[in-house]
Amino acid sequence: MTALTIDDLKVLAKRRVPKMFFDYADSGAYTEGTYRANEEDFGRIKLRQRVLVDMSNRSLESTMIGQKVSMPVALAPTGLTGMQHADGEMLAAQAAEAFGVPFTLSTMSICSIEDVASVTSKPFWFQLYVMQDRDFVLNLIDRAKAAKCSALVLTLDLQILGQRHKDIRNGLSAPPKFTPKHIWQMATRPGWCMKMLGTERRTFRNIVGHAKSVTDLSSLSVWTTEQFDPQLSWKDVAWIKERWGGPLILKGILDPEDARMAADSGADAIIVSNHGGRQLDGAHSSISMLPRIVDAVGDKIEVHLDGGIRSGQDVLKAVALGAKGTYIGRPFLYGLGAMGKLGVTRALEIIRKELDVTMALCGKRDIADVGRDIIADYRD
Repeated sequence: MTALTIDDLKVLAKRRVPKMFFDYADSGAYTEGTYRANEEDFGRIKLRQRVLVDMSNRSLESTMIGQKVSMPVALAPTGLTGMQHADGEMLAAQAAEAFGVPFTLSTMSICSIEDVASVTSKPFWFQLYVMQDRDFVLNLIDRAKAAKCSALVLTLDLQILGQRHKDIRNGLSAPPKFTPKHIWQMATRPGWCMKMLGTERRTFRNIVGHAKSVTDLSSLSVWTTEQFDPQLSWKDVAWIKERWGGPLILKGILDPEDARMAADSGADAIIVSNHGGRQLDGAHSSISMLPRIVDAVGDKIEVHLDGGIRSGQDVLKAVALGAKGTYIGRPFLYGLGAMGKLGVTRALEIIRKELDVTMALCGKRDIADVGRDIIADYRD
């Protein structure tokens, strides 16, 4: 099967990835209403078709936080990426580097900061969760600096965990438990198993060996459950920015008031995001809040968008509504699960082609010229 759409990659990934890990990537919190809204609200936005304009010599090149990108798309930080496919973060980072777009490594990755740095030649971005163990957080920041990461993405919307029913029912863990159910799930995915047998990276390698008292699966589980800091506040942004000393992006802004506070924090960019619908169920979709947040902050801070993007058309709509960059999480995870590194590249190719053609049919030749004028019936 030739993958022509992101949904094609999703179908392939579902066949090849054990259920507990596919479901982890493909789930939201509670009723999953916000997860669905992230996708569905893009479909409600209509584009203006334009004709008899010069559509030659098109360019998707842009910048995100001053860094040149081949298109305004980055790979989002996603936990357990290395459980979609062996060495998943390393493969995805390599695909992104070759494509000329940023890769963002999650704190909760399977491959470590050092693993990814060992197989890439250009700087990648690192996403930080703030834990109650501040020494561990400081060490993470210093490790990202040592790896020459070129941006730090601070996630703000995971102080406490929203419940994801599928993960509980599946008994999700990394490495997986060996109950009859889990053994059956893996046995029916022999290709995935063979790849996993060929790697030593099967647990959270940013944490194991770095956090105090984390030595095995049970201690890791207890540590991660207890460590997300519910007292995280705007004051923490200041010391993190000072310790990091480089470009800082704040992820998880979904309210204009928070956006204005973020603009005053000294950060370089914000990501309009509801954590892919995995935290506050019943929240607005990211794309529905984007115009309000862009209007709230003006040119005080760069605005990016995460959540619900499944096509190049979605990227174009986000850019038209004011996003200087967008992030794809599930689309690249589907590609990774489906075909490894080649699948991540295929996901990026699909989005780039859709973005390029759609931009042209809206009468634009350069992504820098795309604005709200391409949205049909747009009302301020």
